[in-house]
Amino acid sequence: MVNQANETQFLADLQRVRDAAAQAGRVEPRAIAVSYDASNHLIVVDLNSGAIFSFPPDIAQGLSGAAPEDLAMVEVTPSGTGLHWEKLDADFTVTGLLNGTFGTHAWMMELQERWQNPTSFLRLPVIEN
Repeated sequence: MVNQANETQFLADLQRVRDAAAQAGRVEPRAIAVSYDASNHLIVVDLNSGAIFSFPPDIAQGLSGAAPEDLAMVEVTPSGTGLHWEKLDADFTVTGLLNGTFGTHAWMMELQERWQNPTSFLRLPVIEN
């Protein structure tokens, strides 16, 4: 038997969670579309704010060195909070990408080294997870 007070509390908590999710959906960036622009070699993300964000796939762990046809097979997660490449087994959050996070800490350290030493751009990082 369910206690009436517990059920009332549950319903109140559920409503608070729904309200918080709705608020997050209004203020947090969400992807509404994503594509691979082969001519410019960019992943292009259309955001719910009307802004467009793009980045070269070679700076993203799991996308670096991938074939154009594999890069084009990208989808927005149902919530709009992420991007997913099934064949490449790669996933990124929209907020992470907007914050400049393109992989693990080790990957990002390698990118930083490449950016600080332009001659290292001649090699792509190869980091195992």
